[in-house]
Amino acid sequence: MKKLFLPVALALLAVGSAGAWGFFGHRLITQVAVYRLPGSLQGFYFRHMAELVRQSTAPDERRNTDPDEAGRHFIDMDHYSEDNPFGKVPQDYAAAVEKFSADTLKKYGTVPWVIAEYTEKLTNAFRERDTVDIIKYSAELGHYVSDAYVPLHTTINYDGQLTNQAGLHSLWESALPEKYIAEYNITYEPASYVKDPLAEAWGTVQRSYGFLTETFDRAGKVERAMPGPERYTFSHLYGKTQRRYSDAFAAEYEKLVGGMVANRLKLAPTAVASLWLTAWQNGGKPDLNQLMTPNRLSKDEKARLETELAAAKKNTLAQDHLLLAQRAEKRVENPDEIKAAQETPAVQAEDVPETADAPDPGATPAAAPAAAAKTAAPVKIKTKSKGPSGSTKTKTTSTSIPW
Repeated sequence: MKKLFLPVALALLAVGSAGAWGFFGHRLITQVAVYRLPGSLQGFYFRHMAELVRQSTAPDERRNTDPDEAGRHFIDMDHYSEDNPFGKVPQDYAAAVEKFSADTLKKYGTVPWVIAEYTEKLTNAFRERDTVDIIKYSAELGHYVSDAYVPLHTTINYDGQLTNQAGLHSLWESALPEKYIAEYNITYEPASYVKDPLAEAWGTVQRSYGFLTETFDRAGKVERAMPGPERYTFSHLYGKTQRRYSDAFAAEYEKLVGGMVANRLKLAPTAVASLWLTAWQNGGKPDLNQLMTPNRLSKDEKARLETELAAAKKNTLAQDHLLLAQRAEKRVENPDEIKAAQETPAVQAEDVPETADAPDPGATPAAAPAAAAKTAAPVKIKTKSKGPSGSTKTKTTSTSIPW
């Protein structure tokens, strides 16, 4: 991969993107993943879909407060070698630490191991029948899986900063999906059990890495055909000047890589749903209806689910404005309580973190302005835990502003 040295002034103007898929992409992938689940899981996930979508961006939101977070979203394979790096990095984490050190792995990314780790966390949440953690780890697992589907999350040149293409990251994963989602075909297969989540994660990373050459080369093709002043737009915010690719550049780049973006975007939801299914099966296949209140979808919820499933099958979710990522944020409206872990003879529940559930996921866009004007209602959350001294019960009150 060639390296070009940017003039210092231009380098100061170029601003990279730290996230992946942008909030729009992560929320879309999480929602579509719900539609690819089997019926045994789909009712529960649909009931809590708005909260899942809201929490799907939590890992990006805590980057500034958690010093260990950044490295969980990527893995720079070309740091280890530009010639068959997958043959040189052990898939087993302990073996990789022994070969390269934990600090090196942290610096250059750990996303495949994080996917395996969060799959196990979700498995334990299902085993404990802990609804709060089921939603939390489902959303966050989905985030890391989605990150692994972005080619630019597999290289040290993650933003094109080494090839005078700074800004490529946000263009590929945010600007294009947000602008062209209605043109993408994101229909795909339903979820299936994953025998080895770690091996599957490594396979995903390897396939993403295979798109890198085209990602950079096709951007270069547009650059050669478009005069410099037409490639970029500049904005001034908080005393800083930021440069990004122009709409004209994005339109030309979309013609060359839109199929690639759509491909990764349509595969990711099935991968996410498959690991949710896998964790549920490995966690003892709990009856998720018993973790809902009421424990069945209402007639109205069933009708909305059928409508959305039909739109997902026809690939018209965006055109029909059924994507939560397309809607403005709204406050709590008649939330379904997220119940804490249920005590059963065979299960010991751990302490449950505080949270509040989401509003009705099927609310129409027209209802959003009125809902947004309301003050978020306090939600009481009951928790139950077991420790050395026996069972304890607590009640907390939380205010949430989900989708």
